[in-house]
Amino acid sequence: MQHLKNYINGELIAPLGTQYIDNYNPATGKVYSLIPDSDEKDVQLAYEAAAAAFPAWSLSPKEERSKLLMRIADLIDKNHEKLSRAESADNGKPIQLARTVDIPRAAANFRFYATGILHLSEEANIMENTAVNYTLNEPSGIAGCISPWNLPLYLFTWKIAPALAAGCTVVAKPSEITPMTAYLLSELCIEAGLPKGVLNIVHGYGHKVGAAITAHPGIPVISFTGGTKTGAEIARVAAPMFKKLSLELGGKNPNIIFADCDFEQMLKTTLHSSFSNQGEICLCGSRIFIERPLYEQFKKAFVEKTKELKAGNPADDKTRHGAIASKQHKEKILSYIALAKEEGGTILCGGQEVKVPGECAEGWFIEPTVIEGLSYTCRTNQEEIFGPVVTLTPFDTEEEALMYANSTQYGLAGIIWTQNLTRAHRVAQRLQSGIIWINCWLLRDLRTPFGGMKKSGVGREGGFEALRFFMEPKNVCIKLANSQ
Repeated sequence: MQHLKNYINGELIAPLGTQYIDNYNPATGKVYSLIPDSDEKDVQLAYEAAAAAFPAWSLSPKEERSKLLMRIADLIDKNHEKLSRAESADNGKPIQLARTVDIPRAAANFRFYATGILHLSEEANIMENTAVNYTLNEPSGIAGCISPWNLPLYLFTWKIAPALAAGCTVVAKPSEITPMTAYLLSELCIEAGLPKGVLNIVHGYGHKVGAAITAHPGIPVISFTGGTKTGAEIARVAAPMFKKLSLELGGKNPNIIFADCDFEQMLKTTLHSSFSNQGEICLCGSRIFIERPLYEQFKKAFVEKTKELKAGNPADDKTRHGAIASKQHKEKILSYIALAKEEGGTILCGGQEVKVPGECAEGWFIEPTVIEGLSYTCRTNQEEIFGPVVTLTPFDTEEEALMYANSTQYGLAGIIWTQNLTRAHRVAQRLQSGIIWINCWLLRDLRTPFGGMKKSGVGREGGFEALRFFMEPKNVCIKLANSQ
């Protein structure tokens, strides 16, 4: 049985308390490795390493930081297949998804910020005949980065890459549900020659490790992706300490389909935006609103396509619908399907746990599920399920669609399908979401800001927004010699 280790001060070490947590393969339901059950003592050790490394790293030329991050990106590419297989086994996602999305994006995150830091500009402002002002962007210090289980290496690197590029040192916590690729990344960082203490990875439970990072007085910056409830607790602890916070939280995203859409393109993409990664992506469109003239045609075609998505062994190249990441989450999703029935919903397809034969017989699988007949205000349509479950609701007017779409506490992403450009702009402007896709989904330019409105989060990730989040701007004003 493999024992994972923490990555602290450039070395792989056992947890100080010598306790471990079972790590399950979701597709088999069996323990296949053990991860450190770390606590505040391990976090303190990581903090001390990060604090010792900060002066030299923060003052190092950005060109040197860039080279190191590029080296890590190259090693991710070199180990592409190993990392893909590890991500699939650890998370339950189809290996083809890990190969084409998760691992390439992890390398891209490092490359983007390795080059981005070289092009981050600083402002200068002239007070005519009086003074010159210029702005310095300095690293904020030690950054606490806490990432989720659904896109493990993808989102882990999206936090640590800009922090490292900006000159911060990092104490990071990957999810205890999906720790494997973060552990493998620590091995790659050693191989790349990343200086000791610059990146520290502490494994363990959120209520131990995550809470210790959040509450640590020496960690002034917290970047967290996860559930809204946990984000609220982080804000409660961190706000009185005046920490900088970036919180990317839950979503209950609307997919608004107008009758004039390109039907075939919409249908193909909506299948992906509903069920990719078993619906375990915060950007999935879980509430589908269809203009009434198109409703019956869409429902028939969408249900037929959904039924073709068969759950299977994630390690099989042909599998497109994998396992749910944990037993607890599987039970949560099934409880919402039961709730939907209680609320008067009709299950058009799916709704059941799946038994995959062979080595996956004890795995955690749920059929892709489509439900209709629910009120837009019901719990099923208001609360985040985060699984392969979508609801269908017809609408008659644009105003009605917007009312439905904006009715939740969330505001992360939205999807609009129409060939009417004027309407597309109009609806996008009124949709209360931080990210809007028109006639597409998950088409991402890493230069653009990423984040949500309302209870979907605080701040923005991505692009230069992320680099500046990990920096403190300092204005310097120089009075001109000949000024009065």
